[in-house]
Amino acid sequence: MSGAQNSGHAHRVCRLEDLAEATARRVDVDGVAVALVRLGDTVHAIGDICSHEDVSLAEGLVDADECALECWRHGSLFSLETGEALTLPATRPVPVYEVEVADGEVYVRLPGEDSP
Repeated sequence: MSGAQNSGHAHRVCRLEDLAEATARRVDVDGVAVALVRLGDTVHAIGDICSHEDVSLAEGLVDADECALECWRHGSLFSLETGEALTLPATRPVPVYEVEVADGEVYVRLPGEDSP
């Protein structure tokens, strides 16, 4: 598992092979917009909405060297591991979610959900 924020019910979101390397993809996880990024065998999941302005982070570029996702609108970088805003103008973090890859399937856990 990678990047975590609480545990709960895991939602299947896609197949690992469906995620292009170092490219963000927006998925809906039980009504929550999440940006997925695959870096090698690791998949990161962060909140898809920029904390500076209401735009999709999944439309931005991935900086694999920094393990970050750049907001396409104003260029803020967000850590894929912690959700922290690494550059201005964003100053607040975005959520980070726990990811599990099992049998080629990608699962995301939302915080506060009870396990089945």
